[in-house]
Order: sequence, then C-alpha cells, then structure tokens
Amino acid sequence: MVPHLTTALSGPLLDLEQHILDSMPAIEHWMRGQWRDHEAPFYASVDLRNSGFKLAPVDTNLFPGGFNNLNPEFLPLCVQAATSAIEKICPEAQKLLIIPENHTRNTFYLQNVATLHLIMRQAGLKVRIGSINPDITSPVQMALSNGSSILIEPVRRLGQRLTLPDFDPCAVLLNNDLSAGIPEILRGLDQWLLPPLQAGWAVRRKSTHFSQYDGVADEFAQLLGVDPWLINPYFSAVEGVDFSAGNEQVDLAAAVDDILTRTRKKYQEYGIENRPFVIIKADAGTYGMGIMSVHEASEVLQLNRKQRNRMAIVKEGLKVSRVMVQEGVYTFENINEAVAEPVVYMMDHYVVGGFYRVHTNRGQDENLNAPGMHFVPLAFETACCLPDPAECPEVLTNRFYAYGVIARLALLAAARELEDTLSSVEAIQAAV
Repeated sequence: MVPHLTTALSGPLLDLEQHILDSMPAIEHWMRGQWRDHEAPFYASVDLRNSGFKLAPVDTNLFPGGFNNLNPEFLPLCVQAATSAIEKICPEAQKLLIIPENHTRNTFYLQNVATLHLIMRQAGLKVRIGSINPDITSPVQMALSNGSSILIEPVRRLGQRLTLPDFDPCAVLLNNDLSAGIPEILRGLDQWLLPPLQAGWAVRRKSTHFSQYDGVADEFAQLLGVDPWLINPYFSAVEGVDFSAGNEQVDLAAAVDDILTRTRKKYQEYGIENRPFVIIKADAGTYGMGIMSVHEASEVLQLNRKQRNRMAIVKEGLKVSRVMVQEGVYTFENINEAVAEPVVYMMDHYVVGGFYRVHTNRGQDENLNAPGMHFVPLAFETACCLPDPAECPEVLTNRFYAYGVIARLALLAAARELEDTLSSVEAIQAAV
C-alpha cells in the first residue's frame, strides 16, 4: 500500500512531527472549533514539500483534477465525505451536474471526472456531466485512459438554472477553475454552485491565500509552541510584471532578494547548509504553468527568450502581470530514486486520500508539476487518521498524519480566504 520512500531527515522537523503527535488531542479539538466557525471548501488538494527541516504547503487547489490518482480502495472515504458536504450545503439535493474543464481531449483529466461522477453517484445523487465549452454542441462520448468512456453533454441555461435534457439539477459541481474568467452562463444561478464562483482563478489569488495561511500558521504554531516558519514559506506579491518586455524586472528582483535574505537568516538560525532558493509563479492559475526556480536575484534580470516566454503566458493563453515570489522548500523525499512530493486530497474538512507526485527529470529545488510527472497513490486513510504517538515520528503512518494536519491548515486558510472574498464581492455589488 505504501511505496518505498526515502526522506532526508535533519534539523527540527522530527521535533515538529513529535509535537504534532503529542498534541493530537489538542490539534483535533482546535480543528473542530475552526470548522464550527468556518465552512470548508467542497473539495481541495494541497501540494506539500518536506525538506527534512521544514514541512509546508506550497499550493492549494480548489478545483482538484486528480481524483483518479487516489487509491481506489479508499473510495468509501470520498463517498462519506461527499455525503457529509452535500448534507451540510444542500441537503435536499437529488441531482448533480458536473461541469468539467473545457480541455476535453485530456484522457487522464477525464478519468478524474469519471471518478468524481462515481463518488457523487455513490453518495446517492443522480449525476450527469455537462460542458460549457461552446465547441461542444451535441452529446459526445469521450474515451478514457482506462479504455472506458463518459458522456459529456452541452449545458443549456433556462432562466437562472443550468439544465440538460430531462435533467434539472439541484446543485452544480464545478471542476473548472475559471482561469479564463467567469462566463455569463454561470452568473446569477439559483442553484447551489460548488465551489462558489469566487473560488475560481478569475477572482482568487495565491498571494491572498498565503496571506490567510500566515494567520492560520501563526495560530497553530502558538498552539504547539513551535516556530511558524517550520510550516510556512515566506512570500510576497509583485504587480506590473511584463516578461515580454525583456530583462527589466527590477521590482521582481528586489522581491526575490528580500525572500532569499530572510530565508538565509532562518537557515543560519537552524544550522541549515542548503542553498536557499525561491519559486516565482503566476499569482493565479494552475497546471504548473508560469513557474520558475531561482537562487539569486540577478537571475531574473538575465532571463533568456525561452524563459521569458514560458513565464509570460499561462493557462487559457492569459498574460502574466502579477506573480508571487515564494520561499522555495526543498523536497528530500524520493521514490525509486526519483524526486517526489506529497499531494493531499480533501472533501469537506476530511482527508480522503493522497498521492506522491514523482518526476524523474526534476531536482529537489524544482517544480514537479510539469510534463513527465507521474503519480504513486498513498493509503492516506490509515496514515492521516490513525497515527500512533507511541511510535517514533519517522514511522510512515505518523509522517502521513503530519501531512494531513498541514494540509488541513491550508484548507482552513482557503475557507477564510473564500469568506473574505465573498464579503468583498457582496460589498462591491451592494455599492453598484
């Protein structure tokens, strides 16, 4: 069930994990209180990095597209969590419409949609898949990577409702991250929309999420009596970036230098000999686009044409004008000598599974969400729910419990982020 995993352990991470294990009752009590005050996103995935001296989230996706990579033996966990989420949000729901991404030729992504279809059907809903892609004008049977297929139908809007022939759903599950903006067909619906529109990249910003995570990490670190830096990467946002304009990124270079300087001080404090680095990424968007790793501020003033082009445009052909500069967190985990990082999946506020993203051609200080990656499923059901505090923290089940805790902290940050964003949207609408 658990792949052979090698982790370079050093510094205070073992102490942090031991704190988490020893504090499990206090942590779970604190978490329950948080979920009474904040509504968890319907689903999410969190990319983590374990450097052996630091364990931190580096990205949180509110439209996860890899449910097909989870261990199928733990499908019941997904079903149970989905049932709980539906009962809280729209208990009267009987029919559910899933709206996928528009890039319907990616068979691996479509396998994810099929898995979501199965989960929601097992949760007791009638489920169909409807596309808002204008190129899909009639029902189409799409082949999957496992040899089966799914039916995708063009969505129709009638009044304030999205429908399919003979199908008027109570709720709409978005698995489309809205990178290209919020289409009119989704605005002003009187159906439950999961997640809400402000969760999409048309509104959401990664730097906003990590601003919320700052607060969550500080509260959690105070609960455990540890340095919040051990679970939280430094970051800043830079606006007005134009990678197509040549190497004139003075503000970006200054931000990189600031993060590197702060990180070096922490490395010195903890006796860490590794070379600090930063990740520069588009402040909105996903699919591993618009991301680069640098070790010196001067590197952003010396980008070649290929590097600038790769950073200038992200998903849906959108131009990058705002980036987040994030402290790089090494991953010293590897599977079969390939660099790996854990990805934790959640529905409602429950951990339902996870996998390792593995890349044979990337280094410990590089983004692994890139062509050539593959996935190794993990049994997070045992790992994240049933730790054994009597065992040493490097036991895999205990390490995976720590992963689940940090992932839930990122989920809590996302919950607070959506609340604030919704308040801002409502305030703007009220003023218009």
